[in-house]
Amino acid sequence: MLEKLYSVGVVPLTEMLSRKKTYSTKVFVDGLLIGFHTNGKELVKALRELRRNGEISSQVNFALYTYPHIQEVWINTDEGRVRRPLIIVENGKPLLTKTDVEALRNKTLRFRDLISQGKIEFLDAEEEENALVALTPDKITSETTHLEICPYAILGVVAATIPYAEHNQSPRNVYQGAMGKQALGIFAINYNLRVDSRMHVLLYPQKPIVVTKAIDLIGINQRPIGQNMVVAILTGQGYNMEDAVVLNKSSIERGLGVSLSYRTYEVEARTYIGGQKDRIEIPDPSVRGYRGEHAYRVLDEDGLAHIESEVTGGTVIIGVKSPPRFMEEYQRAPAREMVWRDASETVRPSEIGVVDSIFITKTEEGNKLIKARVRTLCVAEIGDKFSSRHGQKGVVGMVLPQEDMPYTESGIVPDLIINPHAFPSRMTIGQLIESIAGKVAALKGEFIDGTPFMGKPLEELRRELEQLGFKSSGKEVMYDGLTGKRYEVEIFIGIVYYQRLHHLVRDKIHARSRGQVQILTRQPTEGRSRGGGLKFGEMERDCLIAHGASFLLLDRLLEQSDKHTAYFCEICGLPAYYDLKQERFICPIHGKDVKTRPVTLSYAFYLLLEEMMSMIIYPKLIFEEKVI
Repeated sequence: MLEKLYSVGVVPLTEMLSRKKTYSTKVFVDGLLIGFHTNGKELVKALRELRRNGEISSQVNFALYTYPHIQEVWINTDEGRVRRPLIIVENGKPLLTKTDVEALRNKTLRFRDLISQGKIEFLDAEEEENALVALTPDKITSETTHLEICPYAILGVVAATIPYAEHNQSPRNVYQGAMGKQALGIFAINYNLRVDSRMHVLLYPQKPIVVTKAIDLIGINQRPIGQNMVVAILTGQGYNMEDAVVLNKSSIERGLGVSLSYRTYEVEARTYIGGQKDRIEIPDPSVRGYRGEHAYRVLDEDGLAHIESEVTGGTVIIGVKSPPRFMEEYQRAPAREMVWRDASETVRPSEIGVVDSIFITKTEEGNKLIKARVRTLCVAEIGDKFSSRHGQKGVVGMVLPQEDMPYTESGIVPDLIINPHAFPSRMTIGQLIESIAGKVAALKGEFIDGTPFMGKPLEELRRELEQLGFKSSGKEVMYDGLTGKRYEVEIFIGIVYYQRLHHLVRDKIHARSRGQVQILTRQPTEGRSRGGGLKFGEMERDCLIAHGASFLLLDRLLEQSDKHTAYFCEICGLPAYYDLKQERFICPIHGKDVKTRPVTLSYAFYLLLEEMMSMIIYPKLIFEEKVI
């Protein structure tokens, strides 16, 4: 590489002192300064010609940076660079011809041949700074250097599946890029034989009727991730405010958004000191931690749950007896029989379902391994999350019976109602075009191509819709299902592909009254899985202060949290301790002949005082008479 550089006029650093010319361009290879050149633009042009002729590796990239007083040429050869192919444009014409495309199609020419012929080259992020890339051939100007192989190739895998993505505000396409990965579908055709810790499968997935070319390339039609829904843009009696959606109850009963959720529970029969092993069986009442007969109701004689038996939170699905944990218990064993403990696997507190299957195998160490899979039917309900392919996400705000839903003159009842306020600020015009395209596709019985930058034009769709006897605007006369009266305005209604996301309200709903507390702070535990409390943070506290709700503040932050009564010495203000023998409080400094005072405070604050004392800091409490 260095020899090629020296052959095109790059002067090495060692020869710079002996030369009298001024060199205005620094030359870097992989970040290392290796020499200078008189003209950076000419150098880069020469190097690119050499690369296109095959004299320099096609994996090397050249970038020119121009500053007020100097130019820099950066040559990148290192690994790990993201590079993408582009068609080379010279004198306003792409070098790739129709003959080349036909040869590729007939397999008489390979893609790598186009690179060696200098018609296509790979650019990295730095070299692309010097390129002017046209999206389509008609956008080529005299300054254009490259042409995209395919317009939608500039998009990511998920974004390329969004129909009419070029009509959306870019953040909405980014949101769909994340949500497309959360959509429920059939993630693997062998899901029935898998034991993933968590699986979610949509029961009636459909191909989208408004498609893109990327959908066929990726193969999403073989594993669909949503359903085609009749969507009306309408205020739904206040139940679809703030991005909520209203669903048709009858559509849900016909299978809209219905999915299966699988959770796998796992037990390994371990071997302990002394050769004792876990036993897979129904624990008897003599074991420590016996849960009661009702908890073991679904277990068979072998300690495993019956297939298709209904289970709820706390139900034992794998019965396990474990030997004592500590050596002392083994030493006492000869005198009396060892007390085994119950180590059974139970269903999570919030889960309801059916035992789907049991898998029995062995680990690498030879221990018995049992996996029990619980299946739950998840029907769309209030609080579940849905999203279109345009980043228009929302939770279900209401499930209305079909007879209460609005309907068109021809008797079509929407599956989903979305609020019109979801569109002006989000500017997801792609969804409106998809709605019209979906309507045309359903009426004509064919798929409509909505590929970004090259989909079927809107004017053509509107013309076809009019020919089918509908208004070109996509609006229709609709009637209120509750009153039977006609709406004063026409309603925009069409077919949009919607995805059900894996954020289900049944997996998130949480409440608590009393429960466990942390050992250290004596405050409620955190998290749904541990039955924890709901955090009452600084901002919530500030709200109560602003409202002057003092007693509520006291209730939340003290009474219902970590209320504690401690005794303090009235002289030094340090915590006193209770001596059981003398039956009195004793101050660590002033001893027993001192008066103490009870103080009600948060235990977290009391802990802070104790920790300060451990660091030789004296936190003195000063007492005053209570003012009533």
